[in-house]
Amino acid sequence: MLRTLITDAQYAARRLRARPGFTLLSVLTLALGVGGTAAVFGIARPLIFDPLPYANADEVGTFWMGGSWTEQEFVTLRGKIPGFRLVASYRSGDVTMRTADGPTRLVPGIGTSAEVFDVLGARPLIGRGFRAGDDAQGAEPVAVISYGLWKDLGGNPSILGTRLTLDGSPRTVVGVMPRGFWFPNPTIRIWTARALDPEGQNGSWTLIGRVAPGVSVDRLEPYIAQLTKMLGERFKYSEKWDKTRNAFVTPLRTSLLGSLRPAIVATFVAMALILLIACANVAALMLGQVEGRTTELAVRAALGATRRRLTQQLIVEALLLGVGAGLVGAALAAAGFGLVAGALPLGAWAESAGFDWTMFLVALAIAIVAVLLVVLVPVGALSRGDLRIALGSGRTGGIQGRGGRIERGLVVAEVALAMLIASGAALLVRSVANLYAIDPGLETAGIAVIDVVPSAELRSVQRRQGIEEMTAALSELSGVKSAAAVMKLPLRGGGDSFGMTIQGRPDLQETSTYFRIVTRGYFETMGIRIRDGRTFAESDIGGTNTEMPIIVNEALARKFFPGESPIGRVVGGGFNAPQRIIGVIANVAEGGLTDEPEPARYYVAGSAPWFSPSASLVIRTKRPGDAVAVLDEVRRTVQRVGPNFAIQGTTTMSRVLDSAVGPARQVMSLLSLLSGLALVLGAIGIYGVISHFASRRKRDWAIRVALGLPGTHVIGQVVRQGLGLVGIGIALGVVGTIALTRLLTSFLFGVKPIDPLAFAAASLALLAIGVIAAFVPAWRAGTVDPALALRDQ
Repeated sequence: MLRTLITDAQYAARRLRARPGFTLLSVLTLALGVGGTAAVFGIARPLIFDPLPYANADEVGTFWMGGSWTEQEFVTLRGKIPGFRLVASYRSGDVTMRTADGPTRLVPGIGTSAEVFDVLGARPLIGRGFRAGDDAQGAEPVAVISYGLWKDLGGNPSILGTRLTLDGSPRTVVGVMPRGFWFPNPTIRIWTARALDPEGQNGSWTLIGRVAPGVSVDRLEPYIAQLTKMLGERFKYSEKWDKTRNAFVTPLRTSLLGSLRPAIVATFVAMALILLIACANVAALMLGQVEGRTTELAVRAALGATRRRLTQQLIVEALLLGVGAGLVGAALAAAGFGLVAGALPLGAWAESAGFDWTMFLVALAIAIVAVLLVVLVPVGALSRGDLRIALGSGRTGGIQGRGGRIERGLVVAEVALAMLIASGAALLVRSVANLYAIDPGLETAGIAVIDVVPSAELRSVQRRQGIEEMTAALSELSGVKSAAAVMKLPLRGGGDSFGMTIQGRPDLQETSTYFRIVTRGYFETMGIRIRDGRTFAESDIGGTNTEMPIIVNEALARKFFPGESPIGRVVGGGFNAPQRIIGVIANVAEGGLTDEPEPARYYVAGSAPWFSPSASLVIRTKRPGDAVAVLDEVRRTVQRVGPNFAIQGTTTMSRVLDSAVGPARQVMSLLSLLSGLALVLGAIGIYGVISHFASRRKRDWAIRVALGLPGTHVIGQVVRQGLGLVGIGIALGVVGTIALTRLLTSFLFGVKPIDPLAFAAASLALLAIGVIAAFVPAWRAGTVDPALALRDQ
């Protein structure tokens, strides 16, 4: 048996070497399908399939309006929320840390209430988590650190009880979380117990809760109704921030992943379709090869070859292709995994991605089995049929028999699957184009951005002075036109708002607007247009002015001063001082790119205190293409001039706009790449089937041409054969696309899931590919010399 297998392997290897085109296409097709599927699954597995690193994950949900709850609301409702045994709150809490004489270092973290680890069901590796009273005012400041930070600090268990200087103040380390734990995303390295103010109005907290025994996270409607009633009785809300409306609790995994989940699912589905296309493609190619060997197999069967031996040879040949595809696929997957991970909008989740070799082997096995099931059909037909018929069909066949029907069916399936991916990519292309067509109200080209976080011990005046020193130094750099700073960069989400009052307008008592603190020259640096009045001047800073100068946007002017100029009008609210409007600017996307314009007020640093815990320095370069080139020098300058400021990150406004467009941009890029791959694989399948069709009917074409049939008619008939298969595949693909576009609904903007233009673009692309793929064998069939063709037969 071993000798027979070796002989069959040598024979299969010779046949594969004799057909380099078929072998190369089959190996690369399978390798791309298998390697790509394994790569995407390696990204999807930890996010979608692996359990979360919390014992209570299935019992925990996130409350609505995340990032908007106040300390007062949480403390008031603590222990009284119906349907929940325990509720915790947390907010962003990055801290600065300085060790020895090194530069200030930013450590990603969150500030939490004492219940957070108990809600999650998480236990430290060493030490303890937070306990009741750790978040009380006046309590000793404590922190729990991640396994990674612990290792960075030496990995010594004696770290428990030691103090780290965080934000300029000492905190005692009470615990170290186990390896692999994260919350709320894998980048967080420290959790600090924040002292909660029962009267605190800072609306930046998120609530998570563990449901009571017998209660499901998906069945909380009666309890949510009780909670909103309690909120309405205890608190008074403006219409925009009313927490008694649209209340719901989201399962923890869904809330943590957010828009990332549909992006991963859509990509994984697309890659699975690529694997199916690859299987169908290789099956069609091998089926064509086996069908072409009908005469050979019939002769060998007539000479005594058993069905088992013929089957064994085909299996060995398929296995050799599988081994080759496995080797090539492993290399492609290892080299391309980083590319796929980078193409997806993973953000903080990139650390959890890892290539999955188990899935690679499973996908390879599926592909080989699928190919074997298809190519063994003609062997079974041969063993049951008449050898004389098989011998005769070798000279007169086409793709009209059992194998031909399967071959055509496989190509139709390939085209239908390619249509699914191509139409999805077309939908996203249109959607992303619509997003980039939105005017954000500022310029994005040629603007570098560096985000900094000051040490907590710096007072407001010191923060402002440090920021002004850094912007002045940045303005002096070669290639820099101007520099400024803002407390919150546009296009990065809303927040930071407070109330506004206008004399004689009692209806505005509950009105709130965005507010931003900026340095002089901010509007000019960002290319924000002035509509009326003026920008901030040196005289607006400090001095004895009793009124604070402010600039408002057009949305505020139109809403509160319709039909009149707001210049010179005085408003109140915030900073406990009257505020005189000196200018009006164009609306800027201070929140999300697609948000409706919101009223906003702008204060100049020096007139208003810089109390924001962070700042974004914006640098306008003299040449629009230099924004990326200056980032290194900008970073070095900030480290030199502002040693008490930690650098949170560097980027450009173009990249900020890309992020604001959202995951649709990255998913579009990846789906476009996959649709291109699907079109190439579809072209290979169409070419293989039509080539087989033309070669098997070469004798028939030769006789017809010899009798006077023009070669163009032959070419037309062969091309029509290919287009017929493509047309059927497109029709089936459209039906499938309508059923699957719900996966992309969350990414679409200004485009309906059933979009005629997207479908038409995908269909035309597939038709063009089909014509090109069918034309090559058609041309060969229509221009062959009849004498040579008949002599070969």
